Amino acid sequence: MEQISYKLEVFEGPMDLLLHLINKHKLNINDIPIVELVNQYLDYVRQMENADFDIAGDFLEMAARLIYLKTVSLLPRHEEAEKLKAELTGELIEYRDCKIIAEKLSKQTEGFNRFVRAPQEGYVNYDYERFHESEELLNAYISAAGKARRRLPPPVESFRDIVARKFVNVASKITAVVRKLHNGKKVKFLTLFDGSKSRSDIVAVFLAVLELAKAKRISIEGSIQNPDVQIIKEVESVE
Repeated sequence: MEQISYKLEVFEGPMDLLLHLINKHKLNINDIPIVELVNQYLDYVRQMENADFDIAGDFLEMAARLIYLKTVSLLPRHEEAEKLKAELTGELIEYRDCKIIAEKLSKQTEGFNRFVRAPQEGYVNYDYERFHESEELLNAYISAAGKARRRLPPPVESFRDIVARKFVNVASKITAVVRKLHNGKKVKFLTLFDGSKSRSDIVAVFLAVLELAKAKRISIEGSIQNPDVQIIKEVESVE
């Protein structure tokens, strides 16, 4: 197989270059002599480097692919090489067929000119002439009115349940907890929440227990789920 001696050309990609080498040297695309093709491809890439061409990454990626294919084809058992060669052959055939079809389409559109008609003056009727049933108009109005209502601020009644909630004082719950533990009485932690009627009550009781534990006025011992709570130091007053 003769060495490359032609002037450097510009190719659309590595497949275009491989197809050019196959056609130039009259190789059988269905049975490519991979070793010779790899050598020709690498020679061309080296010439591109010597000519200070900007080599695209896909050309280098194909070079690495071909080198690997050449390497595995030299092994005693080269089943992988046959598989890789078949994949490359299929891609080349597909690229060749697409290129042939593109050239045919290009020839069919040669000399084709696009003509655009100039705007013409005319009468435009802006009156709405479509007929609608009364039920259709009613449904359209309800839909539009509903969308408009959704864009309005929510009514005051929507906030009533939020702002009207009773404020629970943590200090009052501290007093209630101390009363339940009066005279060194030991109770279960969960029983301190007996009588809580709202989430605010529960949170306030829990905060009261934390404040008493932080002040070392109560002791909490026992299981994690429901420990025993006992007073250590009586609380005479709560500010």
